[in-house]
Parts: sequence; C-alpha cells; structure tokens
Amino acid sequence: MGDERPADGERGEPVVPVLPAGAAEQAQETGGESTLTVAVAFAANLLIAVAKTAAAVLTGAASMLAEAAHSWADTGNEVFLLLAQRKASRPADRTHPFGYGREVYVWSLFAAIGLFAVGAGVSITHGVQELVHPEPATDFGIAYAVLAVSFVLEGVSFFQASRQAKRSAAKREQDVIEHVLATSDPTVRAVFFEDAAALVGILIAAVGIGLHQTTGSTVPDAVGSILVGVLLGVVAVVLIDRNRRFLVGQTADEGLQRAAITALLEQPEIARVTQLHLQYMGAQQIFLIGAVDLDGDPDETEASHVLAALERRIAAQPGVVAAVLSLSEPQEASLQP
Repeated sequence: MGDERPADGERGEPVVPVLPAGAAEQAQETGGESTLTVAVAFAANLLIAVAKTAAAVLTGAASMLAEAAHSWADTGNEVFLLLAQRKASRPADRTHPFGYGREVYVWSLFAAIGLFAVGAGVSITHGVQELVHPEPATDFGIAYAVLAVSFVLEGVSFFQASRQAKRSAAKREQDVIEHVLATSDPTVRAVFFEDAAALVGILIAAVGIGLHQTTGSTVPDAVGSILVGVLLGVVAVVLIDRNRRFLVGQTADEGLQRAAITALLEQPEIARVTQLHLQYMGAQQIFLIGAVDLDGDPDETEASHVLAALERRIAAQPGVVAAVLSLSEPQEASLQP
C-alpha cells in the first residue's frame, strides 16, 4: 500500500513550461482577438470611406478627398489583414512543416504598400493639384458633420486595437507604443497605427477646411491634404519596415530570450544552456533552436532519447511551432538568464 509514486523513468512529462506563461497565453489569444480587431476596423473604415467620398463630392474640399482616399486605403488594407489571418492559420503540412505563419507578414506588407501608394500618393498628388489649380469648396457643414462622425467611428476601432495592445503590453511589462512596434502580430500594429493616423488626419482635415472657410483661400485645404498624405506615408514606411524585418527572420527580444533560458534551466534533464535561438515564424509563433548540456552525462543513445522528449515537450506548448536541441560542446560558455 503506502505511497505508489512512479519511478523516475515512468513519470509523466514535467509541467514546467519552456516559454513563460504570459507568452503562452498571448499565443492562444492572438488569433481570435486580432481577427476581431481587424473586423471592427474594416466595418468602421468602410462606413467612413463611403461618407467621406460623398462629402468630398458635395463639398469639393481637397482635405476631404484626401481623407476619403485614406479611408478607402484603410478599408482595402483590412481585407489584406483578414486574408493574412486566414492564410497564416493553415496547419503545417509536408511542404510547410513549420506552418504558414509568415503569410501574415506577406499580406500585411501588401497592405502597407497599398496604404503608401493609395492613401499617401492620392492625398499628396491631389493637394499639389489643388495648389496649382485651386477650386473653392462649398457646403462646409457637411464636411464637419462627416468628419465628426468619422472621428467617433475611428475612435471605436482605435479603442479595440489599443485595448488588445495594452493587455498584451501589460503581460510583457512593456510600454504600449514599445509593444506595438515590437510585437510579432502585424495586424495589431497595422490597425493601431492606421487608426491613430486616421484620428490625426481627421483633425488636420478639419483645420484645413476650417481655415479654407475662414480665409476664403484654398491653400490651407490643399496643405491639409498634403499633410495627411505625408502622415500616411510615414506610417506606411514604418509598417513596411517592421514586416520586412519579420519576413527575413527576426529573433525574439531579449526579455523572451531570458525567460526561455530560465524555463529551460528549470527542466530536470538540463544542466546548462549554451546556445539559444528564438525565431518568429508568425504572429506569436516561435521556432526554438538550442544547445544544452544534459544532467548526469548520459550515453549517446540515452541522450538522443532525452533530447527528443524535450523537443516534443517544448513543441507541444502554445506559441512554439517546433524545437531542435543538440548537445553542448564542453568548452562552450553557459548562457545566463
């Protein structure tokens, strides 16, 4: 009778996670909430784009046309982002053993390029044309009403994106802006910055149209259109650069590296860690490569079994697509968390 604990070789897999709990939870939550964030942004931008286009036609305001181009670009971008979520969620297969996670960066890159070409390009071009061939605007009340409604709708979309970003940033103990720039989820970054730019763009357009109405000059309105285009261009360049970095194989940040080293050292089979490489394979998806020194100096056959068991245990966790471990060389220095 008494205590019937299993022998060491019969024990189940240890419950100590290799990635910290916050990272694992974030990996599980990312897909669904990111899709919601993009869906909210799409609905808001579609309504706004239609309203701004109608207002641009009725008023003839250059800033309003720039804002309409901005909203249509954002609407198209949300389609790309939704497609990115769908493509990246496909399971691994023979041709893609690590899954399709990086598809999210490809389609997000297309969205950023679209924002640059359509949003920034149309806004700046029309602003310059308005300076060369000015056309006075009319029906300013319609423009103000549409901008006010647009600000509310963009605010709703921005609230959803910022709420998701704040929750994820808190788990990683980061500032919100720092987290949005560093996150491996490009859909959150795109919606956050696009909505922030939209809110600023609406204020620029309102000032430009207001000065146009007050002074009777079309110059402030045209300049407002150009400024909106420059704003969109800056945002697009930032998004393009971030997606490029993840596409070419960006490694995880130092905080996640340290947490992973700590968790690995807590595994009973591991005496020390000498190499660790965490590479993003998609939004909150990590490929872990490392070299470890096993406890007890097992022979070659036993060591291969231990390493294989560790790899399976690591890969079974949320957020880890695969793990490859090898034995450390005796002269290699130990990594410290």
